[in-house]
Amino acid sequence: MIERRLRDLWDSVFAKRPHMPHFLTQVRLRGIRGIKELEVDFMSPVVVIGGGNASGKSTLLAAIACAYDVPGAQHRAFFHPATLFADYRPRQGAYKDARAPATIEFEYSTPDGGRAMRWQRASGWRQTFYGRRHAVQPQRPVHMHLMPNLDDPAEARDLVVGMMQGRAATQASPLTLWEMNFAEKMLPFRYSEVVDLVRDGSSLLFARQTGGAAYSELHMAAGERAILRLSQSIADLHDALVLIDDVEAGLHPWVQQLLMAHLQQLSLLNNLQFIVTTHSPAVLESVHPLARVFLERDSQGQVATITPYQDIVQDALYGRARNALSLLCEDEAAEAILHGIFDVLFPRLRIRRESVRIGRDTGASEFPGHAAAFSKFGEIDNFVFVLDGDQRDRGVEAKIAERIGRNAATLFLPGEDAPEVWVWRMLRSSLDSMAAQLNVEAAELADRLDRLDAVFDLASEGPAAIAKVKLENLADPLGWDVPDLCQVVARVEAGRRGGECQTLMRELERALTKWRKEYV
Repeated sequence: MIERRLRDLWDSVFAKRPHMPHFLTQVRLRGIRGIKELEVDFMSPVVVIGGGNASGKSTLLAAIACAYDVPGAQHRAFFHPATLFADYRPRQGAYKDARAPATIEFEYSTPDGGRAMRWQRASGWRQTFYGRRHAVQPQRPVHMHLMPNLDDPAEARDLVVGMMQGRAATQASPLTLWEMNFAEKMLPFRYSEVVDLVRDGSSLLFARQTGGAAYSELHMAAGERAILRLSQSIADLHDALVLIDDVEAGLHPWVQQLLMAHLQQLSLLNNLQFIVTTHSPAVLESVHPLARVFLERDSQGQVATITPYQDIVQDALYGRARNALSLLCEDEAAEAILHGIFDVLFPRLRIRRESVRIGRDTGASEFPGHAAAFSKFGEIDNFVFVLDGDQRDRGVEAKIAERIGRNAATLFLPGEDAPEVWVWRMLRSSLDSMAAQLNVEAAELADRLDRLDAVFDLASEGPAAIAKVKLENLADPLGWDVPDLCQVVARVEAGRRGGECQTLMRELERALTKWRKEYV
């Protein structure tokens, strides 16, 4: 139910973006905390940033916090790179932070149109506006949510002492109706009262449950504290940028999903832009795939974004790749050919379809980078890289091995051309078998193939592009789409003794057997 609710929200949240008066569209970092260069686009009003420890998530969030001129003198001082990226530079002594040139650049949508601004650090931080005279930093409320740490006994003791011995009177501020409603949507409690006790700058929540206990924040579970503090911070905000680090802290995966659903509803109702960081797959899966940003730091310390191809990269980075053998291929035609081969292979090996996941839409040149990420997170043995047949002699295998320090399972589709070229050739070579599977007479199929060859073979485009067009023109009148056509062709060829799929089938069988032996 919650997953269906989340998916129903996605289209509404994406449609909201053009109607928000203020929207941060892009941030670029150079020279910040070891990040040589990083560019991140924000496609949705609610974005989740994921990645391993020390991948740069918190650094990116702190940089984003410097995007706007936040109303109020105290806020202006806090949401400034000199505060959020402070240096240790004593007047004397050998131990000090190195200070290299650095920039943080932003692009925005504003009520007055698109804008851009740069923070630049040399000896100190200053703003530039790309030569635009009289330009100013866009103004917008920004909230950065930070949880007080009451798990430390010393901090808890100091808070109690401060509250009890403070000179000023204790002020009791009740949570608003919106704040209470926010919390009660996710917690199994109903409160008759929740107040914030404030004295000499110290803050302590106190709750009374309806017909139940009365207790201070010191006796709350971590998840209850997290939800109440978050509700207090953001439930009444409007037209703001909200930044939350480790949004899942202290929360059960079910509550994480409920929270992300509520954040997306708040975004729609209150014109809020949320950017949050997480280590949780439940949080990542609660937003649209285009609203997920993955960061990965390589062996040289450089940070880059990784695209989650059909969630296959996401599962590797979050330790769930072992649930299935994962195959990464280049495009839709390659994926369809693999499905056709597995149509034959699964019954033979008595393996369920859920045991294999296929990711695609990634160029061969990106495979070494993906391999390095999978290796870093200990998931490389659960992956098989499947390249098109025309990549056999282009050195991709060697580049993968170079990036991870050893060989990885790298296979090739049948043929020595693009997948579409191979499919077209198989249609001709096994005409009777293909016609039977496509529910068409062999003579009619042969005639269609001849006519399309005559029309397109003199075209100036390359063989792969021509084959794609021919398959589209063949599939549509027969009532098929191109991926299904490719799958049928691969299934027929995989079932033929001595067919061109046999080498790939044996290699896939070995990979599946190895995976099943080690992880099932």
